[in-house]
Order: sequence, then structure tokens, then C-alpha cells
Amino acid sequence: MLPILIVFTSSERFYPQFFFCARMWAKFIIFGMGFYRRTQGSHKLDKNGSYMFVANHYSMLDIMLMLATVNHPFVFVGKKELAKIPIFGFFYRKTCILVDRKSQQSRQAVFNEAQRRLKQGNSICIFPEGGVPDDENIILDEFKEGAFKLAIDHQIPVAPLTFHDTKKRFSYTFLSGSPGKLRVTIHDFIPTKGKTQQDRKELKDKTHEIIYEELKSPSL
Repeated sequence: MLPILIVFTSSERFYPQFFFCARMWAKFIIFGMGFYRRTQGSHKLDKNGSYMFVANHYSMLDIMLMLATVNHPFVFVGKKELAKIPIFGFFYRKTCILVDRKSQQSRQAVFNEAQRRLKQGNSICIFPEGGVPDDENIILDEFKEGAFKLAIDHQIPVAPLTFHDTKKRFSYTFLSGSPGKLRVTIHDFIPTKGKTQQDRKELKDKTHEIIYEELKSPSL
């Protein structure tokens, strides 16, 4: 796919085409690793709307699973360090919003870049835990506020997803995991119309509770 990806990352006007290729890549990787998806939730996305997609983060599979599950073009907000990976880092820099979490200036730049990409009709995806917890006994780590600040700033709904099995199937523990089912729950969207930054903590806590309760009582 390299020649095609180079063309589709040459200009942001080709981002929908790049996103389509990324989804095909993600589905191929998931299937090729011996996994298959089972999705619950029939919430229809407005093709002209924008959303803040959030999910729990356990594994490198989470990126592929998000791409394979959501058919509405979105842009990842991710840590700057991943841009150093050969080849992958090139496309990562061209298509994602990068943040250096140690830099206040970088975090502010994320908000400006997110606004620009939202105006293009894209959505945004953030894993609000800010990384994968070192302790695999943690069911769901605390959420950072960035995703919810952005959602309120731009008055876009928060769309929570729960990934049930990525830790069990492909964690960061060496030689762990096994092929099998990857269950995904797409929850009701949480509107932000009329909310202000004073509501940010409430929005964050509500989203955390939805995902946490689903992880404790898997419904698939």
C-alpha cells in the first residue's frame, strides 16, 4: 500500500481516501492476527457531524480496532514519541495530531489543530487514559481532561466505546494473549450542546463510569 499511501498523505484533501485505506489495513491486520470483531450498539453517525471518540486503552490493537469499528473519518490525537518509528512514523506525522505531554505549548497547539481538522468535517479520537497503565490489574485508569475540554469547546458529542478483550488477546506482556473474539460496545453518545468548561469534570466522570461499568459487566 506504500505508493497509494504516499499519494493520499500528500494533501489533506485526500484524508477520506487515506482513512478508507487505514480501515482496510486495520481489518487485515486484525484478521491476519487471528482475531474477529463482535460489535454491540447500533448508534448511527451523522455523516455531516463531528464526534469525540474515546475508548479504554490496553494494547496496540486498540488503534486498529478503533479504525475497524468506526466508519466515520476521524483523526487520532497521539503522543509525539510514536513519530520516531520508521515508516509508520512518517504517516503518523502526516495524518495525526501529535502532542508532547510534557509541553504546555504543545498541548495548546493540539486544540488549535483539532479545531482546524474539525472544520474539515473530521472527528477526533483520543484515548483519555493518556497511555497504557503499567499495572495490568487496573481495569480503567483515570481519564485526562483534554478530550472533554475539546468536546465542550467545539460542542461535539462524546462517543464512548468499550474494548473488552484487547488486554487479554494482545497485551504488552511478552508472549501473552491468544487469538479469538474482540468485543466492542458502542455506547449512547453524550451531547455537549450548552455545556461549558465548568461541566468538564462531570462529563469526564460520566464517560469514565460508562466504560468502567461495561468492563465490569461485559454484555456481549
